[in-house]
Amino acid sequence: MDEVECIVVGAGVIGLAIARRLARDGREVVVLDSENAIGQHTSSHNSGVIHAGIYYRHDSLQHRLCVAGKDMLYDYCATRHVDHARCGKLIVATREDQLAELERLRLHGLKNGVNDLVTLSVDEVAAREPAVACVGAVSSPSTGIIDAPALMLSLLGEAEDAGAELALNAPFISARPDGGLWRVSVGGDSPMDLSCRVLINAAGHGAWGVAQGITGFDHAFIPPRYMAKGSYFALQGAANPFRQLIYPMPDAGSLGLHVVLDLGGGVKFGPDMDWMDVGPMDYSVDAAKTAKFETAVRDYWPALPDGCLVPESAGIRPRIWGPDGSKTDFQIEGPQTHGMNGLINLFGMESPGLTSCLAIAKHVGETLIKGETQ
Repeated sequence: MDEVECIVVGAGVIGLAIARRLARDGREVVVLDSENAIGQHTSSHNSGVIHAGIYYRHDSLQHRLCVAGKDMLYDYCATRHVDHARCGKLIVATREDQLAELERLRLHGLKNGVNDLVTLSVDEVAAREPAVACVGAVSSPSTGIIDAPALMLSLLGEAEDAGAELALNAPFISARPDGGLWRVSVGGDSPMDLSCRVLINAAGHGAWGVAQGITGFDHAFIPPRYMAKGSYFALQGAANPFRQLIYPMPDAGSLGLHVVLDLGGGVKFGPDMDWMDVGPMDYSVDAAKTAKFETAVRDYWPALPDGCLVPESAGIRPRIWGPDGSKTDFQIEGPQTHGMNGLINLFGMESPGLTSCLAIAKHVGETLIKGETQ
């Protein structure tokens, strides 16, 4: 049986960031993924937004890792030439009764350390974004957009340069503890058995199945699993009037149907949110939602031309809270929590996972070291 120091299950942006971190720390790393390419699910089916850290519960992992990760990510992109833009965004109130909540949101962002938030008057919004109709807005200059596939390729390249290896079409089957090591069974076209001292479950949607396949792991530490699907519609046949991202006021469970710009000059709107049954990934977009999207977009862009929204893409968030629950934090648990040496599980790694990926990797590395020194 081949032995390596660390196995990371999952080659999405978070798994790759963790593998890079561990490899650059001098650890021997193998990354396993069941797909035939990296980042095939959550990492490549999202808005590509670099979030500022405004919305998350103060002092939560999502808050702390987003604010730290944003700065780390901008620096990484600038020094590695990963395409990105610090385009900024406006959070807009379209009714007078939303202004108090808009101010509360600004103050919460300031409390979270997002210190560049500025309240704008209607005239100031009109000067920046003439197409936007609102009664007030908050500007977030440090929000941006990124080429997520390019980021993943860069992370993979640096991980491999530091000695990490990637195995695709290599689904995790099971693991069992054995004398201070993990005995890991891998399926796929070339089944194999590996042993490792460190096992990191960063499998995104598959994290639940990985945890359930670990012999002796107490299932009480596995949270509920929910799938939240968000669809996007693209603007087609009309000029893009926006210079930056435009977000309406958030509603229960989502940030509303916002303007998402891409680095090629395109624009799309979304995501909405539908709870799905746990099962196969269905990334289709229902064209019957067109009228709902048009109505929502016209709340802040009344001049949206008829017939210019077309189904574009969808993503599915691996959530640990459902339609009847309240929002919860990232769940990153090491031996200090579950008592199994060398094991770290990551659950509920939805937004702002992309923004936070480098900070998450740093946090996992520190959690690992802490477990090894206790």
